Amino acid sequence: MKQFQVVGIGNAMVDVLAHADEAFLAANGIGKGIMQLIDMPRAVDLYARIGPAKEISGGSAANTIAGIAHLGGRTAYVGKVKDDQLGAIFAHDLRAQGAVYETSLAAKATEQETGRCIIIVTPDGERSMNTYLGWSEFLTPADIDDAQMAQAEWIYLEGYRFDGPDSHQAFEKAIAACKGAGGRVSITLSDAFCISRHRDAFHKMIVADVDLLFANRAELLAMYQTEDFATALRLAAAEVAIVACTDGADGAHILSQGQHWHLPAVPTQIVDATGAGDLFAGAFLWGITNGYDLQTAGKMGNLAASEIISHIGARPEADLRRLFAEAGLI
Repeated sequence: MKQFQVVGIGNAMVDVLAHADEAFLAANGIGKGIMQLIDMPRAVDLYARIGPAKEISGGSAANTIAGIAHLGGRTAYVGKVKDDQLGAIFAHDLRAQGAVYETSLAAKATEQETGRCIIIVTPDGERSMNTYLGWSEFLTPADIDDAQMAQAEWIYLEGYRFDGPDSHQAFEKAIAACKGAGGRVSITLSDAFCISRHRDAFHKMIVADVDLLFANRAELLAMYQTEDFATALRLAAAEVAIVACTDGADGAHILSQGQHWHLPAVPTQIVDATGAGDLFAGAFLWGITNGYDLQTAGKMGNLAASEIISHIGARPEADLRRLFAEAGLI
């Protein structure tokens, strides 16, 4: 048995969550429902403008790994933070979930800070993300431990990291070490705008190395440059062994080996949509690495996503395994 079921690689940052109305978005030039990259001065200015906020360790792939660890999975994470207050919050929160986190901290004297994502949640539960990458941007091949990757059944790569100058090479090193030891590769497409910036690099990796592709409807349409969802699903399934695509209130689609399952969403009151896709992926990966079939793993993903959107923050507040048991999934 390998030491880790899943090792994640991606952004390491702290989510700063605040409620505001759409007038606030308009007044501050914030695009609704998307992720916008911002610099440090903009991050400082926005932080001063928002109302009361909740600071929670975040980062898309880190949320996924925390979710797997919450379920009792054997996990590790690789992502860069600084030796500062937010960096300490990130490391503590992830380790407290049970994940191994050993990435070296950037020195206190460095100019950049730990990344943070200022998330404005509007009354409809939609989240608009303003992301200062900080040290997350500087993930390099030197941060990848070949031995750790070789001990992973799966690695989980965060598409947002395609924006980093050296992250592509870091991913290549991780993939080689993982696959060389018989492991498998999953990736989340993360964001439609990120895909538009790096479509060729995404596609090259998907075709050559990816065994499991996570995406939502908008991301899959952007990846395959079509406005027809069925076509995008078909094209993805032709290139990847397993496709897991979420579709908001319409649930999720799982495709593999010529089969296609459409799994309805679990109804819930939406408080904050942050992390729904992250926890879908976490529950799905936990399911398949514990021997559950793809359809059951997809149902677990939907249930985990419904729990996350029922409260502020992208880390589970309820016992997900208990929820799975009550639903008859385990």
